[in-house]
Amino acid sequence: MKREEKRMSGSVQLLRNSFVRSVMISTLFSQAGIWIRNFAVLLYVMEATGGDSFAVSMISVAEYVPIFIFAFIGGVFADRWRPKKTMVWCEVLSSLSVILVFAVLETGTWQVIFFATLCSSILSQFAQPSGMKLLKNHVSDENAQSCISLLQTITSVFMVLGPILGTSVYQQFGIEVSIFMTGACFLLSAIALVFVPSDPYPSQNRETDKSPLLHEMMDGIRYVFANKYILQLTLCFTLVGLGVGIISPLGVFLVTEQLDLPAEALQWISIPYGLGEIVGGIVTFAFAAKITPQRFLMIGLLVDGSGIILAGMSTEIWLTMMAQFIIALLQPAIFIGNSALVMQHVDQNFIGRVMGIRTPLMTGSMLLMMSVAGALKNTLSLPAVYGIAGCCFFAGLLVMIPLFRSKGEASRRSMNHS
Repeated sequence: MKREEKRMSGSVQLLRNSFVRSVMISTLFSQAGIWIRNFAVLLYVMEATGGDSFAVSMISVAEYVPIFIFAFIGGVFADRWRPKKTMVWCEVLSSLSVILVFAVLETGTWQVIFFATLCSSILSQFAQPSGMKLLKNHVSDENAQSCISLLQTITSVFMVLGPILGTSVYQQFGIEVSIFMTGACFLLSAIALVFVPSDPYPSQNRETDKSPLLHEMMDGIRYVFANKYILQLTLCFTLVGLGVGIISPLGVFLVTEQLDLPAEALQWISIPYGLGEIVGGIVTFAFAAKITPQRFLMIGLLVDGSGIILAGMSTEIWLTMMAQFIIALLQPAIFIGNSALVMQHVDQNFIGRVMGIRTPLMTGSMLLMMSVAGALKNTLSLPAVYGIAGCCFFAGLLVMIPLFRSKGEASRRSMNHS
C-alpha cells in the first residue's frame, strides 16, 4: 500500500523538483521558438518565391540533413561535455544565429532565412542528447518516465497549437518580428536552464578524456551491439519510424478515396488527431508513475498498430475519426516508454552516443518510407499500405516481447527467493 501511494504521488512530487521546473520552462520557450520559426520561414519562403516547390523543399533539407551528419557527432560530444553547459550554449547560439538572420534580412537577402533553420537543426543534435544526459544525472530511474512524459505532454500540446501560434505571429507581425521573437524564445530557454543544478566537476566528467573522436564513435556502436536490450529498443524504434513514414503523406487519401469526400474534409480527421495528442500527453503523465515503461511501450505499439489498420480499412468518417483519436492518444506512450527504458538501461557515459545512433535511424526510416509511400499505394492499395504500417508496429512489439518476458521471469524468481 505504501509503495502504491508513493507511486501515485510521484507525478505531483516531480513538479516540486526545481530541476524539472527549470527544464519544463526551458522546453516551453524552446518549443514556442521552434514553431514560430518553422511557420514564419515556411510562409515567408512561400511568399518570397511565389510558392516555388524547390525553395519550399529546401526548408526540409535544412531541417533534416543535419540529423544524419551531426547526430552521432553531437552524441559523442554530449558524452564528453557537461550537459547543462552544452544545452545553455546551444540555446544561446541558436538565439544569436536567429538575430544574425534578422540583421541580414534588412539588406533584402531573403535566402539567409534558411540559415536560421540550418543552425538550429545542427545545434539540436548537440542539445538533445545532452538533455537526456541531464535527465540521467538529476532524475532517478523511478521518476524518469514521469519526467519524460511531462516534457512529451508539452511537445504534444505544441504539435496542435504550434502551427496556430506560428501562423498568427507571422500574419500579424511579419518575418522580422517573427525572427526576433524566435531568438528571444531561445534566449529565454537558455536563461531557464541556468537555474538547473550545476554539472559535475570536470574531474568527474569525460570532457577531460582525450580519446580520438573516431575511437569514441566506434565505442558507441560496439556498446549498442553488445547491449541486447538497447539493440532491441533501437530496432523497435526504427520499425516505428518505418510505420509512421508510410502513412505520413497519405492522410489526405483516407478522405478522398476511403471516405469519398473532398480533400478539404481532411480537417475533420485532423481535429480528433490533435485532440488525441493533447489528451494522450496528459493521460500518460497522469499514469507515468503507476505503469511500467514496458507496459506503456507494449500497449502503445499494440493499440497504435490496430488503430492504423482500422483507419486504412474504414469507409465511415466517424470510424476514421475514432481511429485517428486512438492513434494519437497512445502515440506518446510509445515514445515515453521507449525513452524511459533507454534511460534505465544505458550507462551514463554512453547516453549521448546511443541517442546519436537512434535518432538518425528513426528519422532515416521515416524519410525512406515517406519517399516510397506513394509508389506503394499505387502498386498495392491504401488499406494494404496502412496494413503494412500497422504490422511495423506489431513487429516492434514482437521484437520486445522476449526481453520483457525474460525480465518478468527474473523479477518473479527474485521475489520468490526473497
